[in-house]
Amino acid sequence: MAIADGPKVVTVVEGRRLRLSSLDKVMYPATGTTKAEVLDYYARIAPVILPHLSGRPVTRVRFPHGLAAAGFFEKNVPAGVPEWIRRAGRDPVFPLIDHLAGLTFFANLNSLELHVPQWRFQGEGRDAVALEPDRLVIDLDPGPGMGLRECATVALIVRNRLTAIGLDPLPVTSGSKGMQMYAALPGVHSSDEIRDTVQQLARELTTAHPELVVWKMAKELRPGKIFLDWSQNVAAKTTVCPYSLRGRDEPTVAAPGSGTRWSGAPRANPSHSCGLGRSSPASPGTGTRRRHW
Repeated sequence: MAIADGPKVVTVVEGRRLRLSSLDKVMYPATGTTKAEVLDYYARIAPVILPHLSGRPVTRVRFPHGLAAAGFFEKNVPAGVPEWIRRAGRDPVFPLIDHLAGLTFFANLNSLELHVPQWRFQGEGRDAVALEPDRLVIDLDPGPGMGLRECATVALIVRNRLTAIGLDPLPVTSGSKGMQMYAALPGVHSSDEIRDTVQQLARELTTAHPELVVWKMAKELRPGKIFLDWSQNVAAKTTVCPYSLRGRDEPTVAAPGSGTRWSGAPRANPSHSCGLGRSSPASPGTGTRRRHW
């Protein structure tokens, strides 16, 4: 249900009354994509993005004036957030986005990007406990001269290595220039242990494929290589949440890939980062496995 209220719209989402503002504001000038379309996207994609967000502290990248101006990262719960949105942590105090009403609230605050760590909170408030990570991530960052096609080639190599140690990896195009490889974990190892293991895997793959892969962060080593960023497993770091929009010129999305493409080299095309367009907004789960961690 929605009723007009001057320049704002009052709507009820899951029994929560929300006041949506500036719905005609252009968030992506290159495509003319409006705030209303951003809200529509997050409402449509909620069934598949919420399991990835649930229980994780959410860092938002907000663009109050759309992509026409710089955005900013926000970790703490801002002033004016309703009490029905759960919080966790002490400094900072993060919001937990567990339902469509919360997702809509933060999308209305122009939070285009949603970033989360590889672990979740148990409980809420100041006494919430950070659990051990329930997934690992390897960030495939292409150096100069490399792109998504080369990332896809390296993703197959990483897939084979992770499968060899009993994991079931899933590729996610970042919506930017690279990819992430995720794999579910049982939640019994610390962030430091996972970081060290992934670093060792990256070193092994660099030795096996020196023409393609580099594990060290030094920028002078990256031209013509894919950097396997193992550091994203550090507890304090975050990666863009699967299905989140990105704050790029066009409204791309961090998109999980189809498992059917593992049988051969993935079709490395930037369109894998599902564009949000005026005529055909992205629909949840299209061409993807709905796997959650």
